[in-house]
Amino acid sequence: MQSYYYLLLDILSFSMPFLFSFEKKRMHFIQYWKAFFLAIFTVGMFFILWDIYFTQMEVWGFNDQYLIGFRIFKMPLEEYLFFLLIPYSSVFIHYAIEYFLPKFTLSERITKYSTFFLFILSFSVAVLNYDRIYTLASFGLFALLMLLQMIFKWKDAQRFYLSFIVIYIPFYFVNNALTGNYSENPVVFYDNAENLGIRVGTMPLEDSFYCFTLMYSIVLVFEYLKKRWNYPSNFKQLNEN
Repeated sequence: MQSYYYLLLDILSFSMPFLFSFEKKRMHFIQYWKAFFLAIFTVGMFFILWDIYFTQMEVWGFNDQYLIGFRIFKMPLEEYLFFLLIPYSSVFIHYAIEYFLPKFTLSERITKYSTFFLFILSFSVAVLNYDRIYTLASFGLFALLMLLQMIFKWKDAQRFYLSFIVIYIPFYFVNNALTGNYSENPVVFYDNAENLGIRVGTMPLEDSFYCFTLMYSIVLVFEYLKKRWNYPSNFKQLNEN
């Protein structure tokens, strides 16, 4: 049973948002699946390639004790599923908040200043730790995303900055389950020479920044596809049609 630990963690994290996607009276999220899964695959492919490269470089590794044993390019099947199932669950939370709490947003001004602060912070950390590849990659990509946010001023940030706080709660528990907080040994272990050595629970701080970059990028691509394919702009409009 121990060998199914990571696989079950993936499936259990995905199961509730997946089941609620079929609910017809409110969000009926399955009507967005074509655009949503394309957004997840488009963004997820980049992060999977990043994951494969870092696995090859031994920036991190995986404990066979908690895996079913099937690997592609040294990376376990469960890790590939992670980049499909966890983003689905996380971004679903964002849109559930949008549906049930439509006024749960930041002002344009607060969003602007928050973005600027986050850019300066992440860019500084990346530059000062250029010799730590995971720190450079996670904070550097986050800084790039914040720079693009300042340039294009996407409205989605006003809602996502707040919903990420909610998303982060289950992400924290899932990633801590992978990094050894609730098991005898970690499922995923890290070369601490390549990160800051700062932990949130048992997961590296860098995980929090790559999580934001992954999830917000999916939201941006999904919103682009919704407009391009003439989806209604919100779930209430969808349900009225």
